[in-house]
Amino acid sequence: MLLRRFNRAARRLPFFLLLTAAAPFIFEVLIHQWRYQVPRPATKLDPPFFTSCQEPDVTAERENAVFVMLARNRERYRAKKTIESIETHFNKWFEYPIMFLNDEPWDPRFVAELNETARGRGIFEVIPKEQWTFPDWLDQDSAKQSIEEQGKAGTVHAGQEGYHHMCRFYSGKFYQLDVLKKYKWYWRLEPDVDFSCAITYDPFVQMAKHKKVYGYTIALWEVGKSCPGLFHATSDWKESRGVPSSSLWSAMIEASWVPFPFRRFLSWMPHRDNYGDAWSLCHFWSNFEIADMDFFRSQAYQDYFNYLDKTGGFYKERWGDAAVHSLAIAMLAGPQQVHHFEDIGYRHAKFHQCPANAPGGQLPGSSSLAGNDPWSPEIAGGVGCRCECNGEETYNYQTYCLDKLKQPNTPNTGWFS
Repeated sequence: MLLRRFNRAARRLPFFLLLTAAAPFIFEVLIHQWRYQVPRPATKLDPPFFTSCQEPDVTAERENAVFVMLARNRERYRAKKTIESIETHFNKWFEYPIMFLNDEPWDPRFVAELNETARGRGIFEVIPKEQWTFPDWLDQDSAKQSIEEQGKAGTVHAGQEGYHHMCRFYSGKFYQLDVLKKYKWYWRLEPDVDFSCAITYDPFVQMAKHKKVYGYTIALWEVGKSCPGLFHATSDWKESRGVPSSSLWSAMIEASWVPFPFRRFLSWMPHRDNYGDAWSLCHFWSNFEIADMDFFRSQAYQDYFNYLDKTGGFYKERWGDAAVHSLAIAMLAGPQQVHHFEDIGYRHAKFHQCPANAPGGQLPGSSSLAGNDPWSPEIAGGVGCRCECNGEETYNYQTYCLDKLKQPNTPNTGWFS
């Protein structure tokens, strides 16, 4: 009997020794994971500005703001569709100017038709050639070859030279345009966009009032193969400048489960930093964004952009402006400075957001809103104003990505709600 017990103990000994040897590594990994946990807020950080219709205050003071749309002459009908929609659902009350940008001279037909659609508030500008081309220091032949190879690899839009120029332009050069310098706020529009809810308050005024710097409607994953080196370059810049990590930054990181020092070997993989931790690829979809241009004009952001630019990654890879903006916001802004416009109905391409209408908040007797009916049924918990879309299907991209960035008051997330 004693011998059998001794043999059983001897057989367990290797496992015990293995567990003892592994314990420090397991403990270190748990500590590493804990460092990236996102704390829950004591109160809700980002409630909607309003949760029902408001009587539009057409006499209130406006912010120094402008709509901006980058469009081509051939996109006249698609651009008109967007302007008709934003005029119907918002700008007929608030009358902000609408700036159209093109890298080529404007077709007079585009100018005439879109200015009429914008009710005379259209501004038509041509982007200077030096802002829409390869930088002087970049080997153009090598860049064009890289773009061709990306296209053959099937990366979305990566085979289009103009798309790379656009991403670089919106990532940095856009905010330095002389024609935009007099404005502080912008609301980005795209051709072929539908707004499906009445926006009866001024988002610019509310952003300024609540000290927000960036607003979005949709968050989703970036196409991973389009920017394998972007996060590594970003984290290098962040570390070199001593930028501390905020909870917003941590929310975008997937901490590695590989123990130190072995996880450093993961740094050679796409979307990882020098320590082997990964960017989740979550980002704010910049096709809709309302933002304070002073944030993007700041020395810190421009330094970040110039650092990225010098790597050539806007052409060697397809670094999208949405990803660049999102990583910059995560580094340089606090979570309380970012706003999700969950009350704005928005569709572009295959993605949409459709708020449910607020019960008892549709102001059926309002003469100001007479043109914004009929509307979809009201649903408990709704925050929309006269939304025409089906509020029972709030998103068609209901994903972990949006939950991680916006809805932390669930068991597996943390803060941004």
